[in-house]
Amino acid sequence: MNRTSKLEANNLQQLFTALQDKGYVTVGPTLRDEAIVYDRIGSANELPVGWSDEQSPANYRLTKRSDDSYFGFNATPQSWKKFLYPPLRKLFTMRRDGKSLELSNESDANIKYAFVGVRPCELSAILIQDKVFQSGEYRDDAYSAARRDLFIVAVNCTTAGGTCFCSSMKTGPEAQKDFDISLTEVFRDGAHFFVVKIGSELGASIMELVETGAASAEEIETTDAMLRQTESQMNKTMETDGLPRLLAENLEHPHWEDVAKRCLTCGNCTMVCPTCFCSTVEDITDLSGQNAERLRRWDSCFTVDFSKVAGGNFRISTKSRYRQWLTHKLSSWVEQFGVSGCVGCGRCITWCPVGIDLTAEVQAIRGAETQQRKGD
Repeated sequence: MNRTSKLEANNLQQLFTALQDKGYVTVGPTLRDEAIVYDRIGSANELPVGWSDEQSPANYRLTKRSDDSYFGFNATPQSWKKFLYPPLRKLFTMRRDGKSLELSNESDANIKYAFVGVRPCELSAILIQDKVFQSGEYRDDAYSAARRDLFIVAVNCTTAGGTCFCSSMKTGPEAQKDFDISLTEVFRDGAHFFVVKIGSELGASIMELVETGAASAEEIETTDAMLRQTESQMNKTMETDGLPRLLAENLEHPHWEDVAKRCLTCGNCTMVCPTCFCSTVEDITDLSGQNAERLRRWDSCFTVDFSKVAGGNFRISTKSRYRQWLTHKLSSWVEQFGVSGCVGCGRCITWCPVGIDLTAEVQAIRGAETQQRKGD
């Protein structure tokens, strides 16, 4: 099968049908509560057809498009990690039986997910979480099981969001690898279609069940031009050269105090981030004292109790908590996992209530260091 083909927009439902016939639960973007969110959807008609969004620091709102684009929007408030690494997971339950305790480990149902509409930056985020949960000493079996059966339909970005900077992080606007199929949506001369690229043999087997045609050289060049234009539209950048060292050597920079005056330590940035993985464990019992369960819940390095240990709290100030988040994301994460913890999706900027922009905060520290070197 040709690794590049053309899918007419009115045949997109065939892709959903093919995936579902193979036992996949299809998940994709849909409209809900005045936002575009990721949830289980059964058909292409449930996609946010004709809708887009406007995003800027501390601002998100839906807008109507002038066309019937299926994927004409940018990063959503949620990320795909809520399906691979759920915000709440029961680890085990205990039941008292006389003088003994009966322990029951929780086994997650083996759901085969097909993610339809994974942006290139989000695909990179999934690969980063693979490093966190599938390598080293602390593997997450539930994550690995969900990830093993995952089918990824990537969608390339043909418009830049107001807060995204994926080009700086080399994570977009085009998905390069590690997908099963990728789609680039095109409107041209009244035609509406997708240019499809096959990324795996599994992807090829699914696309054999979908009616496609040959993509012309001109149509492929059209998608390439659209992706180049998207890259040029990005109004935010982050200079990554030497960034881990820069932050590691400026832990006492006065700019951290400036950020602390604005930061509410609400943790929004960590909740919407597609790579953050902090969690806490809670034990709860019923009123009878006969049953108990242990839960794992998403947590944030911005919460006061997160750094509370026997003897006190080693990260009590707002300054220390924001510094921990940013330096881990962009510096020590590289040491841990060999890659940055940021993919440039811009969610943390959009959903920060006071509009803190991590690209601007990094530039402030970099600029001050540059000025200091010039002074020396």
